Amino acid sequence: MAKAYPDFTPVNLITGFLGSGKTTLLARLLRESQLKGAAVLINEFGEVGLDHHLLEVVDDNIVLLQSGCLCCTIRGDLAEAMRGLLSKRERGAIPPFDRLLVESTGLADPYPILSTIRADPVLCHHFRCGNVIVTVDAVNGRGQLGHHAESVRQVAAADRLAITKTDLAEETATAELTQRLRALNPFAPIISGDAATVANLGLSPKAESTVVPIRPAPEIDVHDHTDHRHDSTIQSFVVTMDQPIDWTAFGVWLTMLLHRHGEKVLRVKGILNLAGEANPVAVHGVQRLVHPPVHMKRWPDADRRSRVVFIVEDLDPALIRRSLATFNRIATPVDAA
Repeated sequence: MAKAYPDFTPVNLITGFLGSGKTTLLARLLRESQLKGAAVLINEFGEVGLDHHLLEVVDDNIVLLQSGCLCCTIRGDLAEAMRGLLSKRERGAIPPFDRLLVESTGLADPYPILSTIRADPVLCHHFRCGNVIVTVDAVNGRGQLGHHAESVRQVAAADRLAITKTDLAEETATAELTQRLRALNPFAPIISGDAATVANLGLSPKAESTVVPIRPAPEIDVHDHTDHRHDSTIQSFVVTMDQPIDWTAFGVWLTMLLHRHGEKVLRVKGILNLAGEANPVAVHGVQRLVHPPVHMKRWPDADRRSRVVFIVEDLDPALIRRSLATFNRIATPVDAA
């Protein structure tokens, strides 16, 4: 009999700045039957209010919900909690789960959490990074982006953005926040928190993260000349390459870029037209963490150019463009130019 969970279980991160409504969103999602088969790691049971849909207490840290999913509280280290769930699943002490949701604290930078999965010698053989869901408060979101670097880094790392508390905000304020979010992260779908579901947040077992916009957003500098802004040095831009590129050369270039400037490259994501390959390859990285490349089954449209979106902090886009162009020239045969 086939096991009831994948070889590499996706780990989805739900985060957002303090008071942005991530716990409220999670509590609502836990009532959806589509989360059956999932495990959820949260900081504290009491904050989510699970009593009304508890099914069974498994142990001091784990409860089984009516929706069919497991909910586990984090008491200490995240990696330790994940290893504990893994051990219980393999021993049959808990029902098998096919994905993991992690709710982080409001001040968390997503990068250390994502890197835990890849760096831990046990977890890296059983888990893979899934989607990063970031909640943004419609009332206070713009102010938080302006004064807290953590909020900006969360938005930059997002695969999905959920705007919450829209019923308490003016429509113009929500529209302005949406514009700011699109400038910071042009490829993450923006969803109303009230309309957010397991499916459109990318929390299904086989969901993949958003690869790249089919028509990438133009270069955007979000600096608006306001004093003391943490996002005044954040830029989003697209590098487009007309000719097929050499995979080895691109890999060497990206490795060198992230080794030198990894903390400033908040996000890199795109599709590549590789020499000798009929279909594109998707690349995806957060700071110094690069996920394994994904071989796509088809091109999203008739455009066969390589397109890579960068979100950088205090880093000149011209530097990235020049260095990549240099590597491409070195790697491209004379008769292919």
